Amino acid sequence: MNSLPFSQRPAQRVASILAVSALALGLAACGKSEDQTVGQRVDSAIERTDQAAADARARAEGAMENAQSRMEQGAQSAENAMSNAGNRVAGAVDDATITAKVNADLARDPDLSALKINVDTVNGKVTLNGPAPSTVARDRAETIAKAVEGVTSVNNQLVVSSS
Repeated sequence: MNSLPFSQRPAQRVASILAVSALALGLAACGKSEDQTVGQRVDSAIERTDQAAADARARAEGAMENAQSRMEQGAQSAENAMSNAGNRVAGAVDDATITAKVNADLARDPDLSALKINVDTVNGKVTLNGPAPSTVARDRAETIAKAVEGVTSVNNQLVVSSS
């Protein structure tokens, strides 16, 4: 063997430097892409543009579906609110209709027509207040009220007058 240190062996040193340089150049060449032709660059730009357009289309479709879903939910909410309001109005009309019908039927009865009987209706429940000339007339007023369509119950608070 040669007793000279590595730094003093010129042939080995030059060979090592050349090997490292060749390796570095080879690695640099591997990472370097070939130059693209003008057509390849145009094709690549078109492909990127097509992909961006497809992405934008997908986002727009998603936004449209979301907006449509929200519109449908809003329409359903509005429909429900209108239905509930309609039901409340119908309930009020029904109660008013019941009260009017009970009053009209009481006015047709000869024993009850001259009396001031107060009729209140809430959700189909009729309350009768005021005087009654007799127990029979009091019971007849309740029967008349129960016969009206839409009446669910009658709270007869008529007071028989002792005359």
